[in-house]
Amino acid sequence: MSCRHGARSGIMAPFVREIFMLSPDQFLAFLAAAVLITASPGPDNLMVLGVGMSRGRRQGMAFGLGCALGCLTHTVLATIGVSALLAASPTAFTALKVAGGLYLVWLGIGALRSRGGARVDGAGALPDESLLRLFGKGLFANSINPKVVLFFLSFLPQFIVAGQGNASWQTAQLGLVFTAQACVLFSLLGYFSGAVGLWLNRRPRAGLWLDRVAGTIFIGLGLRLILAR
Repeated sequence: MSCRHGARSGIMAPFVREIFMLSPDQFLAFLAAAVLITASPGPDNLMVLGVGMSRGRRQGMAFGLGCALGCLTHTVLATIGVSALLAASPTAFTALKVAGGLYLVWLGIGALRSRGGARVDGAGALPDESLLRLFGKGLFANSINPKVVLFFLSFLPQFIVAGQGNASWQTAQLGLVFTAQACVLFSLLGYFSGAVGLWLNRRPRAGLWLDRVAGTIFIGLGLRLILAR
């Protein structure tokens, strides 16, 4: 039995590696950056907090899950874009990485220049809406945002490892990881929206420091993309 099990494991290992191309170091580095970026104050998470504070926990979670799953649209577009550029020429893919690096540096500078003070507006009487409708609103709002597509095309290639397998498949897996962590974080934001929203409103400098950390990461990743050969 042990010989059979060992042989079966030996056969399965290459198959698993072909499907799951992300190495542990690659996965953890990307996850850490993705969590920090998702947690930084921005339109999506402030909207999730606002919905949760004004309508309730379940409504905030439904809207947050919709926003998070909207990332799947951008994952598909980013994967198609990377595939098309790789098919065109390696030079085109390099040009994408340089352009993406410049965009990340620009985002980083904007975050460093931010004065913070992001506030969560949860006041006002709002009409009742079903959880499904709120989920759809979050999904639609994220899916049609062209800035998110540009961000994915800039951010995901940073973590592609040459020689570790198909770059398009790596892009798709990175996008799925980003979507999964966004689902968790946005659900938690929706559930704890009251406490988190009040904390941010009372401590505006907390958002400022989150912006500064995220901005430093953006600039570092962008420079690495530009300088890498």
